[in-house]
Amino acid sequence: MSKILVIDPEKCTGCRLCEQVCSVKHERVVNPYRARIKVVKWEMEGKILPVVCQQCEDAPCAAACPGHAIARNPETGALEVNYTLCIGCRTCMNVCPFGAMGFDWVENRVIKCDLCGGDPQCARFCETGAILYVDKSELSSLKQKKGAESLMDLMTKVTAAITQAG
Repeated sequence: MSKILVIDPEKCTGCRLCEQVCSVKHERVVNPYRARIKVVKWEMEGKILPVVCQQCEDAPCAAACPGHAIARNPETGALEVNYTLCIGCRTCMNVCPFGAMGFDWVENRVIKCDLCGGDPQCARFCETGAILYVDKSELSSLKQKKGAESLMDLMTKVTAAITQAG
């Protein structure tokens, strides 16, 4: 059973608690710049999105790493950086399609989500439920439910508009 983090941007308030608990878990300091999850905000549009490693099946970061320092943990399914093999070239950062690879300027090394060893603190402490840790097999049904809810809302609006016009 392989699990992944799923983000619901509609539930995210931008509190950045996920960044705080991540940095405490990994670095023992409250420092969002050292977190493996980043909350991206578009202030003018009012949009917020926590960005975290998607643990890609065919991970570009692992494929591009010249030191073969990124490998999948067989127990958690997370792609992890082996710092004894990492040469610090940051190629992984350049090829990540989600911008989920980070750089810790204090330790001078790349960082990425390792799913906290199977107990992701960002999901555990997210008060709004915007970050979920789910089995990959549940992902399809979650997407279907979300899509059905959106379609139901749209159809309700369309029906109301037709009824009002008629």
